[in-house]
Amino acid sequence: MKRTDYPNIAESLYEETLPNGLRVRIVPKKDFALKLAFLAVDFGSIDTDFTQDGVRKQVPEGIAHYLEHKMFDLPDMDANARFAELGASVNAFTSYTMTAYHFSCTDSFRENLELLLRMVTVPYFTEESVEKERGIIEQEILMYEDSPDSRVYEDLFSILFPHHPARVPISGSVESISHIDADMLYACHRAFYTPSNMILCVVGDVEPQEVLDIAQGSTPSEALPAPLRHYGSSEGPGQAVRSQRTMEVSMPTLCMAFRCDAVEKGPASMRRELIGELASEILAGESSPLFSRLYSQGLIDPSFCAGYESIKDLCLLSIYGDSDDPQAVYEAVLEEAQRISREGFSEEWFRRLLHSSLGRRMRDLDSFSSICYRICAYELDDLSYFTFPQAYTDIQPEEVRQFLAQSVCRERSGLSLVHPKED
Repeated sequence: MKRTDYPNIAESLYEETLPNGLRVRIVPKKDFALKLAFLAVDFGSIDTDFTQDGVRKQVPEGIAHYLEHKMFDLPDMDANARFAELGASVNAFTSYTMTAYHFSCTDSFRENLELLLRMVTVPYFTEESVEKERGIIEQEILMYEDSPDSRVYEDLFSILFPHHPARVPISGSVESISHIDADMLYACHRAFYTPSNMILCVVGDVEPQEVLDIAQGSTPSEALPAPLRHYGSSEGPGQAVRSQRTMEVSMPTLCMAFRCDAVEKGPASMRRELIGELASEILAGESSPLFSRLYSQGLIDPSFCAGYESIKDLCLLSIYGDSDDPQAVYEAVLEEAQRISREGFSEEWFRRLLHSSLGRRMRDLDSFSSICYRICAYELDDLSYFTFPQAYTDIQPEEVRQFLAQSVCRERSGLSLVHPKED
């Protein structure tokens, strides 16, 4: 097993890939009572069109999330109840690009890890249980549809990426999940829930070799390749797009975003992520001139925030908040981006933001769940997360200025609005 020490962040990482392809990552935390295991599957809501064994398949939207729900059923037990008996707290989530199952415990770690691995690698679906789950997921979908925060974000993706499966909400729709049956769930499990398409990350006071032995003894020996995925045509800069709806809100909610050029996997993607985060702070973060000006004018409130994210080959800088005049906020953001492109910003402010960003990531190392999530997410992009301090060392202000000049413009923008219903 390979051990790599990172003295600049006081962490060590053990790495091994089992013969079946399962990647195992272990971060020892001596003398901590809590132990956390995180099993990530490289299968998200956007993976609905794929080729396996030479056959192209299309499955209903929302099936990754549906499969996540059903993986807690085992032939001889309810995994949720068994985790509770073993004193563990267990949960799972589905994103655009990943399905993850995780538990934390202080005792019975071996039993809990064996149960987690068995639960995720042993499919068990009946038509009766699949049908029963449909109603539960329908209620979840309807709950999100009634949430202004969810609707404004999902509407934005639907107009910003019209040719990409990210345009569809992670849970799918009531109509799309009505077509899911047990055979489809088995097919997706066979395609994506193979050990070579998974990453197991464990953080806590554990013996790395013991974790490796448990993983090897609790997962299938067969190593199957992951299927070829199809995401549709590439999304270019395009033109400005807009979505509007009315809901039960007290004031308009806005979410705007700007399509950014994608970069290759590896160090370039980590560097771009940091540049994007810094650019969003400089453009519209709490310490930015734009935030101060819009806040003093009463155009925004403290909910106003900006950030950068990527979904496989999609990248975007987004801004969210409430405003009585969302059009004025939208125009102000574009004007500020143009001003920064011409005039730049002070290097002192840039360095302060750089150090603040690095400090937040260092503080995140206190969270076992954050460590596990980031290690797995970065591993899916062919990166070792603990190298992040190196990425901060040579980012220059000019790179951030150029990023804003290229990315934040009207033709790359999408604006999603939720207006209050009129009396």
